[in-house]
Amino acid sequence: MTSKSMMIAGGRVIDPAQNIDRPADVLMSGGRIIGVTDGPLSEPPDGYEVVDARGLVVSPGFVDLHTHLREPGPVHKETIETGTRAAARGGFTTVCAMPNTEPALDSPETVTAMMGKAERVAAVRVLPIGAITIGRAGQTLAPMEELAEAGCIGFSDDGDPVSDDSLMRAAQERAGVLGLPIINHAEVHSLVGDGVMNEGCVSKRLGLQGVPAEAESVMVARDVSMAGSTLGRVHVPHLSVNDSIEHVFRAKDASLTVTAEVTPHHLTLTDEWVYGLHGSSPSPCEEAGYDPNTRVNPPLRSEEHRQAVLRALREGVIDVIATDHAPHAPCDKGPSYEDAANGINVLETAFGSLFSLVDEGELDLPLLIERLTSGPARILGRKLGSLRRDWPADVVLIDPESKWTVDPDEFASLSRNTPLDGVALKGRVVATISRGRFVHDLRNGNSSFRRNPA
Repeated sequence: MTSKSMMIAGGRVIDPAQNIDRPADVLMSGGRIIGVTDGPLSEPPDGYEVVDARGLVVSPGFVDLHTHLREPGPVHKETIETGTRAAARGGFTTVCAMPNTEPALDSPETVTAMMGKAERVAAVRVLPIGAITIGRAGQTLAPMEELAEAGCIGFSDDGDPVSDDSLMRAAQERAGVLGLPIINHAEVHSLVGDGVMNEGCVSKRLGLQGVPAEAESVMVARDVSMAGSTLGRVHVPHLSVNDSIEHVFRAKDASLTVTAEVTPHHLTLTDEWVYGLHGSSPSPCEEAGYDPNTRVNPPLRSEEHRQAVLRALREGVIDVIATDHAPHAPCDKGPSYEDAANGINVLETAFGSLFSLVDEGELDLPLLIERLTSGPARILGRKLGSLRRDWPADVVLIDPESKWTVDPDEFASLSRNTPLDGVALKGRVVATISRGRFVHDLRNGNSSFRRNPA
């Protein structure tokens, strides 16, 4: 089935890669972008179907460098099909799948099988991230060259950091030759200990063991410092503390090939959300409780750290926003905070939560879109994240005035683990086009999904 010729008409087109921010029409045909007009056309070209985008923002499809699809593995939490449907709802037309699957993505055969499944059922483009070590066990390097040939866009052991210094050095050297990034989970396990949330006033009041900021920043310092001698590419995932930002800034200032990401929740939530009161604190005499859906790794930090990562995002020290979408079943999030699994369901709430930063004047909309589109595309080195002529027709329609309330029961994802349950948001992705086909459409009051074969 071929995609239609369409003209997305009358919207505000924002394509940071081309410095476009103007009323314009977007033309697409055969699954490719034909072009962005200088201004609105009076009539569509012959044979083009018109998509009314008046009052909407039109942007390139979002690119997520950090997604957990769970398949192969615990498919009661998520599958490739449901995870990419959730991505489509959130405006993501490309997702990079982390290798913490069962089995891990540590062999070309496993990667090929996973990608074959994605080609059959995925709503949007899936790019695999291969494991750094066999079984993600931190002992023996995976066959990186073969994983790259199978299509992997980088290497990570995800939540299991490679702690052995010599092994990390060798991994950076081999990945550097391949021109692909190492994405090492930034955590020193011995510093985390039994910690389950950010170390600070909230952890003390709740009587929960805290995780110090150094548990992240010490690992970041090691990884980025090695990039100078290995000539490797290092991408630092989910930055959350000020000292980590300083290490990345110094690495970039020294012209090392280092990039970094931050999640929507570390930009918009603080450790006060652990109380389960949507960011408010209980009164001094009130008994304090907690929401296990706020348990995430790295943990939600203080307002000081939130401001630090937001500032780093604005200044370009942090290159991209990545969701770290981590779906879990209800049984994984209890019965106590100490027993709760780490992770937040993010894909469907990402843009709405991030738009609050725009609405409150903390972030400009074109910059937000850049960090979701051309920023991650540059790291991938792929023709994605822009509405350039002859590039894939991946397009998102955004209603900046839409007000909606998060209801996890309406998620396309199989999991419901979000601390945003019942939170009112403004700004919503109302339609997503992947390779020239609608894969999500709320314009008529209904959400529709269609598989989008490669």
